Amino acid sequence: MGNRSRDWLRQAERDLEQAEDSRRSGRHEWACFAAQQAAEKAVKALHLWLGQEAWGHVVARLLEELPPGNSPPRKLVEKARVLDNFYIPSRYPNSHPEGAPFEHYGPLQSEEAIRYAREIIEFVRAEMAGQREG
Repeated sequence: MGNRSRDWLRQAERDLEQAEDSRRSGRHEWACFAAQQAAEKAVKALHLWLGQEAWGHVVARLLEELPPGNSPPRKLVEKARVLDNFYIPSRYPNSHPEGAPFEHYGPLQSEEAIRYAREIIEFVRAEMAGQREG
């Protein structure tokens, strides 16, 4: 089977579109989760592009595990840490002391999540454009 990195990146872009749609619909918890998923899939695309396997859901760790020549700026890793906070709590009520997840997320969180995911996708696109497929 060939390199599936482009498939992962295309799905990341679609997940980002879903995040934007969810934000417009006022489903900010889903916007946050979809943004996290977009970033995760984009970074996994880059790992595949470089001929590596990547496992797990922690975007910051996935970025840190990139080879030295493809290391992201430290600030991008910090933005990934923000996104990582949306992986479980945005979906499960028992992640919060009380209330449903949708009661804990609003336009500020979803706007930031989408912006950070977009920055990570742009980083991945630039890295893939500058590197030969692994």
